[in-house]
Amino acid sequence: MKMSNGRVWPYAIGISITMVFGFCVATIMVTQTANIQESDVFMTHYQDADAKANELIEAKIAFDKKYNIEYFLEHHLINESDRSLTLKYKISDKMNKPVENAKISIATSRPETNEYNKKFDAKKDTDGFYSFENIKLEKLGIWNIIAKIEVENESRFFNIKTNTQTKESFEF
Repeated sequence: MKMSNGRVWPYAIGISITMVFGFCVATIMVTQTANIQESDVFMTHYQDADAKANELIEAKIAFDKKYNIEYFLEHHLINESDRSLTLKYKISDKMNKPVENAKISIATSRPETNEYNKKFDAKKDTDGFYSFENIKLEKLGIWNIIAKIEVENESRFFNIKTNTQTKESFEF
């Protein structure tokens, strides 16, 4: 039996380092081709929302001290492939007086893809109601409805998750 003279270990270490480096490069290349969707909970990229997290929380608290928000959501099933909804927001101050000068825009999106994202501006009704009618939802399942509500110098985001199959909705 022939004994090793110690020359195998440097080669083994070199090959191991090369393989680890190769796996790192392969991991980076595979993740760059993955279809990763960005979050849009605050109608902006998640990096911007993360950088302004404290400001967004403070704005929500300040808005909620002055105003009330109610929403009314009605699902429509025209046929199996044509779904839509009507969404109304009622904005009032803490004395329950309607707010007539609010500006509301919404975005609809699916949780798993940005392919169906759409934005809408409110139609002003009376008595503090702002409506969005015939919002088309192309697929069955869960949808996010993100609203940005601005009154004078105050603003906040009001997010609803709704399901076209069960017609349930809740704030998140």
